[in-house]
Parts: sequence; structure tokens; C-alpha cells
Amino acid sequence: MSHTPSKTFLITGVSSGFGRAFAEASLNDGHTVIGTVRNDAARQAFEALGAGRAHALMLDLTDFEAIAPAVAAITERVGPIDVLVNNAGYGHEGTLEESPLDDMRRQFDVNVFAAVAMIKAVLPAMRVRRTGHIVNITSMGGFITMPGIAYYCGSKFALEGISEVLAKEVEGFGIKVTAIAPGSFRTDWAGRSMVRAGRSIADYDALFDPIREAREAKSGKQAGDPAKAAQALLKIVEAQDPPVHLLLGNDALALVKGKLAALGEEIDAWKDVTRSTDFV
Repeated sequence: MSHTPSKTFLITGVSSGFGRAFAEASLNDGHTVIGTVRNDAARQAFEALGAGRAHALMLDLTDFEAIAPAVAAITERVGPIDVLVNNAGYGHEGTLEESPLDDMRRQFDVNVFAAVAMIKAVLPAMRVRRTGHIVNITSMGGFITMPGIAYYCGSKFALEGISEVLAKEVEGFGIKVTAIAPGSFRTDWAGRSMVRAGRSIADYDALFDPIREAREAKSGKQAGDPAKAAQALLKIVEAQDPPVHLLLGNDALALVKGKLAALGEEIDAWKDVTRSTDFV
């Protein structure tokens, strides 16, 4: 059981993947969990995880106007939210030139706008109570990039930046904000949950086809364990001084450190141009 008093979690996307792992670990640790689901079968399956402590919230996260009333109704019944975990999201794969703008809008609706709408739904009560923790599940793709996932990386870069700003805005209210950036974990992200744009431009074949094939082959064999990620989440929630940014996975650590080192070298290489633009 937890060393801290029981908390009420609101976790988006609890039907599978990280969301299910986070919910199960939180319930096993004695907490109450409100989890968003999209249909009645998922509602029944989730509530069966913990009688009286697992509460399903039927919600389409892209129906932004419905989020605040739904959160208000469930908190009226269950109690105030101590921890929001913005987990729901998906990956989009496709070169930028071949991917329709509507795909980008949908990616940002789910990965960014829905998360912000959830934050805005819980934040007023947290601010009044002077306590709370907002956890946004981002990705190492919020720091590093590779060809073929521009829309996904763009959404995760956005959520990393939003999280960092929010942490500064609410620090004085006793509210914590953490952006958790997993590397490659054994979820459905690269499998059935991935939206893949069609291919139409042969010029990209040599670059992109091997990347798509490798990602499909690796799906289900990733090194990251969602159950261990869930334990990391609980440690963060219990911490007196949690980080604003947390990487999960050895691949994320190595790749992000490499990116930051390369960025530092590039900044230094062009620093004379950088410094040349101020009024003298």
C-alpha cells in the first residue's frame, strides 16, 4: 500500500496500454481512480477492476465542450481530483508531404487540445484547494525526432512546452506539474493504435519505408514495461518535489541526452551569428 494517504486519480484512456497500467497500479496502491472510457463494454471492464474505487467516465475527449461538465459531475459524486493523468493519445505516422492536414488536426485535438481541456476542467478546484498534481504523458518524441512522425512529435513538443509553462504558473498554488516522456514501451502505440498515412510519393521510399517496416517489426517487442512505468508514476505522485520533466526508459535517456549534446554543439557553432543581431 502507499505511504501517502489515499488519493483520487483522474486518468484518461484507461482501456489499454499505459492508461490501464496506471489505473491498475493506482488501484492496487489503495487509491480511487476515475478513468475515461469510450463505450459501455470498456466501462464495465474498468469498474470491475476495483469495486467502489474504479469509476468509469464515458467521454469523447475531442468533445471539448463536454469535458468540464463531465468532470464536474463525476467529482460531485466521487470527490475532488488530487491527480490528473493526461494519458490518452495516439501516434500518427507518415511523411509530412504525404499526410493530410486533417490528420494533423486530429492528432493535435487528441494529444494536445484534449489534454489542455482536461487541465482546465480540474485546475480551478485544485487552485482553490491549493493542492494537486497534473501529469501529462508526453514522449521522448517531445525531445527527439525521426522522419515520418512529424505530426506526433509536434504534438508532444507542444505538450512538453505547455507543461513547463503551466508548472511555473501554478507553483505558487501548491500544484505540481510533471511531463512524463516514455521511450519505447510494450503498448499498442506502434500497432493497432497507430494511424498510418498512405504512401504516394516514390521519392520518400528509400528514407521512409525501412523506418515504417522496422517500427512494425518492433511492435510488441519494445524494452519498456508499462507496469514499471506505472510504479514510476506512483513514485512521482508521492514525491515532495517531483520533476517537471521525467524520461522513462534507457532508450529515452540515451537519445535525449544525445540530442541535447548535439543541440549544444550547434548553438556554440553558430553563437557569433546569434550574438550579431542585437542593437549595438
